[in-house]
Amino acid sequence: MPNVGKSTLFNCISSGKAQSANFPFCTIDPNVGSTNVPDKRLEVLSEICQPKRTIPATVEIVDIAGLVKGASKGEGLGNQFLANIRETDAILHVLRCFDDSNIVHVDGSVDPVRDKEVVDTELQIKDLETVENRIKKVEKQATTGGDKEAKKLLQLLLRYREALLKGLSCRTVALENAEEEQMAKDLYLLTNKPVLYVCNVDEASAATGNAYVDAVRAAVASENAEILVIAARTEAEIAEIEEYEDRQMFLEEMGLEESGVVRLIQGAYKLLGLRTFFTAGADECRAWTIIAGDKAPRAAGVIHTDFERGFIRAEVIKYEDFVHYRTEAAVRAAGKMGIEGKDYVVQDGDIMHFLFNV
Repeated sequence: MPNVGKSTLFNCISSGKAQSANFPFCTIDPNVGSTNVPDKRLEVLSEICQPKRTIPATVEIVDIAGLVKGASKGEGLGNQFLANIRETDAILHVLRCFDDSNIVHVDGSVDPVRDKEVVDTELQIKDLETVENRIKKVEKQATTGGDKEAKKLLQLLLRYREALLKGLSCRTVALENAEEEQMAKDLYLLTNKPVLYVCNVDEASAATGNAYVDAVRAAVASENAEILVIAARTEAEIAEIEEYEDRQMFLEEMGLEESGVVRLIQGAYKLLGLRTFFTAGADECRAWTIIAGDKAPRAAGVIHTDFERGFIRAEVIKYEDFVHYRTEAAVRAAGKMGIEGKDYVVQDGDIMHFLFNV
């Protein structure tokens, strides 16, 4: 919703600088920023290899306008807002969990559970409209045309409709197999996207949360969704501190081990189902992004399509082994280098070298 601290938070985590002000619809056009994924493992690898360059993984964050009641019918920025969400892979839903008489709330009072339900309802209404339209299109193909694919899609759409009519989001519908997962993906339903609820609190509640956070936790207990507590205004102050030691001292005074921004970026990365493997050497230490469950050839293709096309095998070193032995030669001599084929599922943190021929 408007005035919950989205743009303040966006400015902390992103290279983009969104306008942040105390009135609804301050953000109209979506702000897009790319940010590095903090990973201490990459820092350690760089210390060992002393490469010419170090390249971290990145995620793209989109800051969009606040949604208000009636958005599905065109209120506020309506359809523009919903279209911006449709193009993302996951949603970070920022909820206002702080009191401040100087910052207006569009509904007159602070109630994060009500805010969450307003947004949920608007997205569900839009999804119901999408589902109803698709049912009209495929029903005829499924019943009179004898189209097997249409029949399968129709069954899935009917299950979605049933959930939405009960006021449930599409992500609560259990998918039965990989085929249904692909069909679901192709529907681009708003309430099917994974969600991380970000409870924006005051500085005093940054480490412990507060009653508002407790209420959110209870409200989303059945959703299998993650919750992150963060003090956006304080994070903005931390982001301005240049010295690492000073930042850490500030965090310790708040009772935190690391900044909420770091936890948020890492949480978003995991929410997208992403994992990291590394390449490490004198020229470059680099974090590469894959999807959990990807096999070695797909990981090779992330570096270059030729690597995937001509994949022969992968040499794999576990991160802990590289840190222990410090060089590839020492790892090899200790018999700790794995030689893996096309069916190897890449693990988070693997250090990899690919052999290929095209």
